Amino acid sequence: MKRMLQVCARVLAALTLGATLALVSAQAQENGDGNGGNGNGAYDPLEGFNRAMFAVNEGIDQVALKPAAQAYEAVVPLPARVGVANFYDNIWDVNRSGNAFLQGKPREGLTGLARLLINSTIGIFGLFDVASELELEEGDEDFGQTLAVWGVPDGPYLFLPFVGPSNPRDLAGWGVDQATYPLWAHVEDRPALRNSLVVLGAVRGRAALLPADTVISDASFDKYTYIRSAALQRRAAQIRD
Repeated sequence: MKRMLQVCARVLAALTLGATLALVSAQAQENGDGNGGNGNGAYDPLEGFNRAMFAVNEGIDQVALKPAAQAYEAVVPLPARVGVANFYDNIWDVNRSGNAFLQGKPREGLTGLARLLINSTIGIFGLFDVASELELEEGDEDFGQTLAVWGVPDGPYLFLPFVGPSNPRDLAGWGVDQATYPLWAHVEDRPALRNSLVVLGAVRGRAALLPADTVISDASFDKYTYIRSAALQRRAAQIRD
């Protein structure tokens, strides 16, 4: 019961933050604040703040996260890295499935539950992605998309360290997804294990992005603008599906 109350409190806090930010941004647009546009369809009235946060994130990445990801990729064999990625993704199928149902996508929701059942058993706690071999495709639903389907406006573009490209609606959704991610609930009372899993998850996620570093560097003069454009396009496609 205590754990459930803590999760509910975190969900409520995330939704309250997102609702507050969305209301502020909506009020700014209603008041005729037309200074947020930048000529390429991105509503980024907080660009100065976002660029500062982007610089902070880049500094952390260059000093700590990217070197750790490179070491992880160099030391850990590929089969083990795939198993780690599968383990985390398998647990995320709980959230993906739930959000699919909340978005009125019962087929995707049932597929997510089937993936979870198969990979957690035959796939040995998700270390092996047996479900994909059976042509049960992994979804990508999250609570930010759910809020979009429910008609919640996105608000201005935001970039935050560790979170990355976002907006008030998706920031609230991210908070809800993190608060309801089943793995964290099981290790909440074991801080050493929890922190190790958080770090491992961050490092393996950054390692997956290493191939994109060269592409981004070669493709643009302004990395901030490139990432913002790519993130907004990807998010729009996810919500439209």
